[in-house]
Amino acid sequence: MCANSFVSLKFMNEPSSIHQFTTVTLEGKPFNFADLKGKKILVVNTASQCGLTHQYETLQKLYDQYKSKGLVIVAFPCNDFMNQESGTAEEIKEFCQRNYGVTFPVMEKIHVKGNEQHPIYKWLTSREENGFRNSWVKWNFQKYLIDEKGHLNGTVSPWSKPDTKKIIEWLNN
Repeated sequence: MCANSFVSLKFMNEPSSIHQFTTVTLEGKPFNFADLKGKKILVVNTASQCGLTHQYETLQKLYDQYKSKGLVIVAFPCNDFMNQESGTAEEIKEFCQRNYGVTFPVMEKIHVKGNEQHPIYKWLTSREENGFRNSWVKWNFQKYLIDEKGHLNGTVSPWSKPDTKKIIEWLNN
């Protein structure tokens, strides 16, 4: 038998889904990703004191434009890059609402890399977990594209705006 004919059984089956996860909102309430079945999900790690923080504005505009078409943006504040999200849950919530009118779900502050990496980000960044590809979180505002079945479809650089062509095309397909 040819060596190329061996295929990992894990990847012959349906890839795992983000729908297996539950996390906690800034308000301390459970947030179950299974409730998002049938919706496209844009997961983004955020920070209030970053040079890219203005992307909150574009994220909110994108959410307003596409939420009726099944888009949910889920933000995960993190302080993993140069202490750019040092605030408490209440301070983050107030900042997002006051400065950018954020209405999409914002989760509790987590770690997106390192030894304390949150399980959702382990899933997002590990091909072994997500069945798609390995990645690493380069900076605040890295975006992950999740399809209606909860499968990872791609990543978008932190430095690319939320309304970049790649994201718009993904949303419209």
